[in-house]
Amino acid sequence: MLFIEGYLNGLFISAGLIIAIGAQNAFILGQSLKREHHFSAALVCMACDAVLIVGGIFGLAVLLEDSPLGMQVARWGGVAFLVGYACLALRRAITPHVLQASTQPARSRRSVLLTTLAVTLLNPHVYIDTVVLIGAIGAQQEFPPIFAIGAVSASVLWFFSLALAGSRLAPWLARPTTWRIIDGVVAIMMLGVAWGLASP
Repeated sequence: MLFIEGYLNGLFISAGLIIAIGAQNAFILGQSLKREHHFSAALVCMACDAVLIVGGIFGLAVLLEDSPLGMQVARWGGVAFLVGYACLALRRAITPHVLQASTQPARSRRSVLLTTLAVTLLNPHVYIDTVVLIGAIGAQQEFPPIFAIGAVSASVLWFFSLALAGSRLAPWLARPTTWRIIDGVVAIMMLGVAWGLASP
């Protein structure tokens, strides 16, 4: 019974933190809509979350809390990346073009995966959520490994569902208006997250 309780605690706490509107989720949804290495990108997010969650629960939370310089570097690096990504999305939104998957130049898997890593690892909120918050809570559990399995399960279920649901929306890819709206929303979202990171 305690094992089930520990698993569910990890599952729900992690889900509450991961299933939030942010740069990482917006990027995976965008890749899924384009059917452009979306499952590979989702797998990178799952793997990163798993490493950070396990590392946080088993000791990295203390290291990050004692390294304000490291957090500041991650913070401003994330702000710069998010602003740059928002500018690219705005340019796509205001430039007339037909966004059909078959007519757009495909990005390499390497490019998509590197961008996924940047969106994930340059966002300080990822470390705060997975390493500090989940890590601190998980370290206090009676069975930390069971809690960790539950927390990682939430990431796996969320990103797999996000990739799968996004790919179901592929028929809308042929509509330029749809992509204008998506790019505009992504740009606003990126700027909003960047502002939140830059604010005291």
